[in-house]
Amino acid sequence: MEKLLISACLLGVSCRYDGKSKPLSGIERLFEKYELIPVCAEIFGGLPTPRVPAEISGEKVITSDGRDVTSEYLKGAEEVLRLGKLFGAKKALLKERSPSCGSGTIHNGNFDGGLVPGFGKTAALLIENGFEVFGESDIEKLF
Repeated sequence: MEKLLISACLLGVSCRYDGKSKPLSGIERLFEKYELIPVCAEIFGGLPTPRVPAEISGEKVITSDGRDVTSEYLKGAEEVLRLGKLFGAKKALLKERSPSCGSGTIHNGNFDGGLVPGFGKTAALLIENGFEVFGESDIEKLF
């Protein structure tokens, strides 16, 4: 059975910055085709839940109160990559717009709800290492 990394929050795990989850409708269908490997790069990087919101600004990840958490996000990305390789995964389904998992579109770094083209730190690292990365709105592409 094919392996799929998946943002734990999409499975209903309360690991987002706000202490909540974002369960994805239709996720049950994935179990028919994939062995799901839940990941949360922020937690793997040592950040607490809940935590201060963060967005990418330039090359850095900055919290809304001005703290640089880039090293935590990079560490978490490395851990997700390590798990992906360990389990032999080639694909990932990640939470859109996140500073870790965003794929194609992320928040603009101004904490105003604005969006810009870009990739979160984990999504970018996975892509650099040959993984196919999908956002939750692309779930149908996995079937």
